[in-house]
Amino acid sequence: MDAEDLRVTFFPPLHHQRRIWVLDILRRERVTEVIDIGCSEGALLASLCQPAPWLGPQSLSRIRRPRETDDRELSSLFENTGLNDGDTPDLHPTRIAGLDISSRAIDLAAECTAPGSGNDLYTRWEPLDVDLWLGSLDAINPAFVGVECIIATEVIEHLTDDVLAHFAPVILGVYQPRLLLMTTPSYTFNARFAAPGARKPSGYSDPTGRTDRVFRHPDHRFEWTVEEFAQWCKAVARKWEYIVEIESVGMAQEKDPWGRDRGLGGASQVAAFKRLEDRASKERRARESQSVYHSTAGKESHELVKTHHYVAHPRAGNPSRWEDISNAIFEKFEQWGEARLRIEELWFSQDISILCGGSIEAMFDAVEREKRLDLHRIASQRRGNWTVELIGGVQRREVNWFDQDSMAEVVEVEEVDMDDEEDTTGLENCLFDSGNHKNWNNDSTPPYSQDSTWPQDTEVMNSWGSGNTYDWSMPVEATSG
Repeated sequence: MDAEDLRVTFFPPLHHQRRIWVLDILRRERVTEVIDIGCSEGALLASLCQPAPWLGPQSLSRIRRPRETDDRELSSLFENTGLNDGDTPDLHPTRIAGLDISSRAIDLAAECTAPGSGNDLYTRWEPLDVDLWLGSLDAINPAFVGVECIIATEVIEHLTDDVLAHFAPVILGVYQPRLLLMTTPSYTFNARFAAPGARKPSGYSDPTGRTDRVFRHPDHRFEWTVEEFAQWCKAVARKWEYIVEIESVGMAQEKDPWGRDRGLGGASQVAAFKRLEDRASKERRARESQSVYHSTAGKESHELVKTHHYVAHPRAGNPSRWEDISNAIFEKFEQWGEARLRIEELWFSQDISILCGGSIEAMFDAVEREKRLDLHRIASQRRGNWTVELIGGVQRREVNWFDQDSMAEVVEVEEVDMDDEEDTTGLENCLFDSGNHKNWNNDSTPPYSQDSTWPQDTEVMNSWGSGNTYDWSMPVEATSG
């Protein structure tokens, strides 16, 4: 075993796990504005373009702030990820934007996010604006200031020192989003790809020459250990008056023969930053941000390459009378010869949702007012899985509502080798469903064909390579030449 490379696979694929982590936080925090820094070909943006199945509750549609929580508590960002129950709201974005330094990537993102570029899963009930920008993240874009959430997945490890020095000051100091969600590879996890003590020449040597580390991708300027990432995150959070919670995603399906899984953690490190809102924190951010404007003066401005506008259905927010809605539902029972139907079956018959003006609450109201119908609210189930019963109706076909065993037969478990975990597979990922995570539209061809063994010492390293110490708690400009 010691002489062999270790097979490491992930399900779902690692880039899907990162995206699920991001989307779950966006949903729980009820985020409506998102900027994807380093958006590449627009896979995440395309998932955000998918419309919600129905309008959000009126109490939320006009209020962009989430429920009030203690600034010092961030537990909601990591609790119960992956669930899709009635307490988890759908995404209702109103404005999204992407930034990338590659003109080709932005052109592909423009195609991927264009109205009509794919099959919308649902009727669109809410308008959406999409802006795609070309430029470097070390230049300040006034359009990004005050945005609700900024996302940077697998971006920071590609940055040269001069750009890295501006990452936190520009994003946290100038743009000051309520939330910053970021991911980066875990160098600590790389030990998982080789037996203890193995030192095989594979992967990519540190291009900066600062360390003797071997990285996962030729364009990576660094890969942080768990300790280094935590050190950097805590330092910039303290500097810019944020709190941060750090976790990891991407555990190997295979059990490590040497029992290192728990100690090494996941393949991707994830961090959620949340802005502190007390008066003193706001004043300190305002003071510190002035120097950032000075240091970025003269940088080439971002270019707005493409703007898309998604138009809501003309009946959005204008439901018909409850009598008309209940009569239409009753007709569906008669037409289909059923005694009980799921909410989703009725809703996606199109004419019902249009009569409701996109409001699922209008449908519930009509059912509860109609004496011929009975609404069954199922605890712990998504509202779409609730059922409506036709009182006195006769069931003419056998239906197994939400059989978990049959669902398991539908879901195909696909093993994906860890060649390179970055989401660079292109437009085939654009239609990833941002709502239910039941079926995984995986590409069986990994984006890179190189073998995935990154040998290293088995000890978790607290510095950049043997004999080298790199203090990530200090600003980059203070430690780089």
